[in-house]
Amino acid sequence: MVGWMKLTKGLIAGLLLTLLLTGCGANWGWYVVSPSTESGRSNLKFLIDGLGYTIALSICAIVISIVIGLLIALPGLAKGRAPRTMNRVYVECFRAIPILVLLLWVYYGLPVVLDIGITAFWAGVVALAISDSAFEAEIFRGGIQSISKGQIEAADSLGLSYYDKMRYVILPQAIRRILPPLGNQLVYMLKMSSLVSVIGLSELTRRANELVVTEYRPLEIYTILVLEYLILILIVSVGVRWLEKKMRADEQ
Repeated sequence: MVGWMKLTKGLIAGLLLTLLLTGCGANWGWYVVSPSTESGRSNLKFLIDGLGYTIALSICAIVISIVIGLLIALPGLAKGRAPRTMNRVYVECFRAIPILVLLLWVYYGLPVVLDIGITAFWAGVVALAISDSAFEAEIFRGGIQSISKGQIEAADSLGLSYYDKMRYVILPQAIRRILPPLGNQLVYMLKMSSLVSVIGLSELTRRANELVVTEYRPLEIYTILVLEYLILILIVSVGVRWLEKKMRADEQ
């Protein structure tokens, strides 16, 4: 973990050094995001301020999608045909709809259908959570099905209820196995949050677009945007790997 943090700091230091060295070049316009100038610092602050919305949007969406995904996964494990059919219909439908299309429908169509008002932030959360929940359901289903039948039979022999069996026996083991794909989904959510910029949410991508319109320096500004996402996702990846190691250590 320390190594990854050093790498992240190195990327930031390299970026700042590049900005300082190339800020006065004839063919480059790094001055627009250079920390050595007042306007550059102002632009950098403007870009970084969008980080709050990106993180909040991603965390809210991933938490909701995990809860919905688990609730959708359980019917898929039932013996009855009807609940399994409901599971397949939900999963296949929402996996087939592009996130951008779903996002636009939620923001512009849902208020008409339900006669409610919805902000760009919550439209993004709902769209991302619903779309991701279909993938989460498959992750949970696969993880639960990977638990050996002996564990399930042992829980049944103890007279545990379905709820207790899931809570104390199956899910703790399944979560350890599905943690890597859950981490991948969080990274995926962080990247897909950039799509919410199309409906006006002032997150990282939206702020970069607005700054490009005023400064006319897309290369430099979008380079900063790429590095923002890169550093953010590297930090998340380090956290997920640390959690994996901790959970493996707890098993031993």
